Amino acid sequence: MGSPRKDITAVLLDLDGTLYAAEGVIPGAVEAVRTLRARGLAVRFVTNTTTRSRRALADRLQRMGFPAAPDEIYSPPWAAGRFLRRHQARAYLLVPDGAREDFAGIPEEDQRPDYVVIGDLGEGWTFERLNRAFRLILEQGAGLIGLGRTRYYQAADGPRLDVGPFVAALEEATGRKAMILGKPAPAFFQMVLEDLGISPGQVVMVGDDIEIDVGGAQTVGMQGILVRTGKFRPADLEGRIRPDAVLTSIAELPAWLG
Repeated sequence: MGSPRKDITAVLLDLDGTLYAAEGVIPGAVEAVRTLRARGLAVRFVTNTTTRSRRALADRLQRMGFPAAPDEIYSPPWAAGRFLRRHQARAYLLVPDGAREDFAGIPEEDQRPDYVVIGDLGEGWTFERLNRAFRLILEQGAGLIGLGRTRYYQAADGPRLDVGPFVAALEEATGRKAMILGKPAPAFFQMVLEDLGISPGQVVMVGDDIEIDVGGAQTVGMQGILVRTGKFRPADLEGRIRPDAVLTSIAELPAWLG
């Protein structure tokens, strides 16, 4: 097991599979988060969820016992909203209703938008919506923003398509590359670092996904910690990505940080 850098001031925590799972909160997770805060570390929550706003995610975490505020959560809708506001851009938003709150103040435009934003619409997808996005990109020159590249997720009734295949379809049809604002894209992690106002060497990212969490964080210079909960599989340790540490669960994080 590796050791933490001496100047760590912030900890980024994945949500599903790291703090909680289908069975409930990971044992010791709430206590670990409270311990990290008591030590004066900046604790932030990083998720690829596109169906809920930061406020809704914070409410959910609070109900589970985690101390969390909306402005402590980093998600693809947050990143896209921040980018669009900064560039005073108009957007055609194909995002779930639950995430629209994070796009407040952004002018919506379905004729000549600056960007088309693609999120996880689930059963809300129709040929008309996808083709409209295609035409705006191809004919009107709109840029394409994808809220992640996740291919699918495990629902109660089985695997379901996520945002990735729809972004890929638009890239293929238009010949344009999407700007991805979600883990593991470097642009997403850079936005998180900018918001925190610290260097990557001062941050550790903790998650259950070897590529999305660990690999993404390491790409920008953070330490990446893998936990053996959630989607973790032993085969994860046989690939090209080498975690800076592997913990049984987040409950071990305070002790690892020392």
